[in-house]
Amino acid sequence: MRTDQAYTGHGDVLVLAVSLELAAAKWKVALHDGRREKPAVHTLAQPQAAARLQAVLDLIEEHKEKWSLPAGVRTVVNYEAGQDAFWICRALQVHGIECYVIDPASTPVERHRRRAKTDRLDVIKLVINLRAWLRGERDRMHVVHVPSPQDEASRQLMRERGQLQKEVLQHRDRMRKLLVTLGCWDAVDHRTFAKRLEREEVRCHDGAPLPHELRERLMRECERLALVEQQLAALEKTRQENVPAPARQRCDALARLQGIGEVGASRLALELFWREFDNRREVGACIGLVPQPYDSGESQVDQGISKQGNRRVRALLIEMAWTWLRYQPGSALTKWFNHRTQGTGPNRRARRIAIVAVARRLAIALWRYLKDGVIPDGAQLKST
Repeated sequence: MRTDQAYTGHGDVLVLAVSLELAAAKWKVALHDGRREKPAVHTLAQPQAAARLQAVLDLIEEHKEKWSLPAGVRTVVNYEAGQDAFWICRALQVHGIECYVIDPASTPVERHRRRAKTDRLDVIKLVINLRAWLRGERDRMHVVHVPSPQDEASRQLMRERGQLQKEVLQHRDRMRKLLVTLGCWDAVDHRTFAKRLEREEVRCHDGAPLPHELRERLMRECERLALVEQQLAALEKTRQENVPAPARQRCDALARLQGIGEVGASRLALELFWREFDNRREVGACIGLVPQPYDSGESQVDQGISKQGNRRVRALLIEMAWTWLRYQPGSALTKWFNHRTQGTGPNRRARRIAIVAVARRLAIALWRYLKDGVIPDGAQLKST
């Protein structure tokens, strides 16, 4: 789904706008056709998702008949992105209904110190903003790009890998800290550590055996650690095979550049470059690496970067920017960084600020590389 779809009709063109305020227990539904002062608001509390979605469709048909709307009237639905993800959007599109998923942070709100906020008020504001957005007021809400079911599912490969790696570190760190409480500084390696625990070779600082309760807990931690590492190894073997062919081509192209590994290339291809960008500004805004100035009257403050979008990709690009400086010393990006930080001496803060700019420029360069085949200026490819 693209966000540049413009509403080309006139102000008197009839549109049935429907907004959903989603919650676990109930949904609020607001409907407005533009010919009445206030929208109609209903509450849906069916226990099953399919029944609740069908209730939304029934409400739409009911109000078409109640308000004497044509059978083929344009119907547009919107809701905020959240834990329900995109299944509602896809289900409505199957029924021929136009649907948009919006960024919750993009909805304008009142700036009073205390303001009323309820699900009813929120859904009314959503439907009013939707009608204004359809009239061309694009600052009322920002539409989220909806990935295909395959693109959305493929993300789980790298996200699960990161979660498993995190769990491995957590188990080892927990065992190490438990041993430190007794003055035992033994290395925690489950392949040998579990066997040493069984043989009671792990001792306290004075050579006394570990307490029975602590030893049993450490044994259970070893079992969980072994399971996580087994799952991680199995995922590594099948990850490349499960990546779709288009994403695999992007991964292979990115991995050809020095300074970009196979894992980093896969994460970029699955988390960022699954969608199309129209220009470099969209790339920077998507990953939240764009400046946010505050310039009002005599007040001029640099608020740093926006930090919007995918935080996983943003962190990855910052890390990738450092490796790019190391493995691509002759590239234009590295020369630009060295020139900007020349003379700063031991000032690490200046380097950390400059590396953010490198990460943004690197993301744009990689986008152009994948889109047009333009190798970043001065970059070297890996020898095959």
